[in-house]
Amino acid sequence: MLSPPMTQDHPFQVAKLETFVLRVPADPPVRTSFGIMHDRPAVLVRVTDTDGHRGWGEVWCNFPAVGAEHRARLVDSCIRPLLCDRAWPSPAACFESLSAGVRILAIQSGEAGPLAHAIAGVDTAIWDMVARRAGQPLWKLLGAQDRPGQNTIQVYTSGINPDRPERVAQAKAREGYNAFKLKVGFGDRRDEDNVRALRDAMGPDATLMVDANQAWTPSQAAEMAGRLAAYGLEWLEEPLPADTPWETWRALAAKAPLRIAAGENLRGAESFQAAIEQGGIAVIQPDLGKWGGFSGCLPVVRNVLLRERWYCPHWLGGGVGLTASMHLKAAVGGPGYVEVDSNTNPLRDLLMPEGHAVKDGMVTLSDAPGLGVEPPMARLAPYVVASHGA
Repeated sequence: MLSPPMTQDHPFQVAKLETFVLRVPADPPVRTSFGIMHDRPAVLVRVTDTDGHRGWGEVWCNFPAVGAEHRARLVDSCIRPLLCDRAWPSPAACFESLSAGVRILAIQSGEAGPLAHAIAGVDTAIWDMVARRAGQPLWKLLGAQDRPGQNTIQVYTSGINPDRPERVAQAKAREGYNAFKLKVGFGDRRDEDNVRALRDAMGPDATLMVDANQAWTPSQAAEMAGRLAAYGLEWLEEPLPADTPWETWRALAAKAPLRIAAGENLRGAESFQAAIEQGGIAVIQPDLGKWGGFSGCLPVVRNVLLRERWYCPHWLGGGVGLTASMHLKAAVGGPGYVEVDSNTNPLRDLLMPEGHAVKDGMVTLSDAPGLGVEPPMARLAPYVVASHGA
């Protein structure tokens, strides 16, 4: 049974919705099994209510290369008319209405994913605005229980490319990380050699994960799961294409000698429920910038924890979305890690809260209202390539 929807009433009315598209070169490029990112994009969303309170969100936009500009236009042309100048009883009610409002458009245009991305970024901004207005950090507003260290979360560093990955991991260890995720899917021998090199370099106590980015067939995934498990991995992520039938996922999970992780490419509560019940996925990884924002993801995550699975949010973008992912993890607690990209990205670093640092593999969130992020637009100006509604 699905978790009940959120019932918090936080009425609001958005008077203004703005988007900002930013880009910086990726040096070095970010490599995955399905493509290379030659620059790092970000789409920031800013909402302002009728009393002048503001909130920030971020829309997922890594692929394709022109996706950032396109998604910003979807926010401007499709979401703004449905959102602004209307009183809403709660962010969750707004999320449901926006999703219903673009449902037929998504079918007609084939843009279900990009429209979901646009709504997710707006939902994040609305929750930030609501929490700022309430004078509370978002992790607390979302219902974090009074427990020691409730605002301290485990993190891991991801996106480690296949070229001398041990060098990157050693550098990140010096920054305070003790958990590391390697990109695989570049050839079976090369993948295993890289995992071995990473384990040898980081020692037996380091936490290691691998991410295949949907690269393998079911038979190859089963074979590689057995081979790589020998190196003491925490999980194997997206070994199969996300649209593989659930019975195939379930068969792999049943015989794999390590946890199987997935979820960044799922949309909708029903899909996540199927991943848990029919696919046997042990580590669930919703990306709140791809689908759901806080309104969609929070009920899903609560259900994940009820099913005694791990919730480990996916994120590979700018600092607003990363901070939002940390707040959601802090709000619900439970085992698992928050993903932090290992690659250089000014749009992450400039958009993180002040005082953010990794210590012994942990990050502690502040008590600042909302997400605690105020983008330094003057410093970001060289990277802004488009804006709407500003």
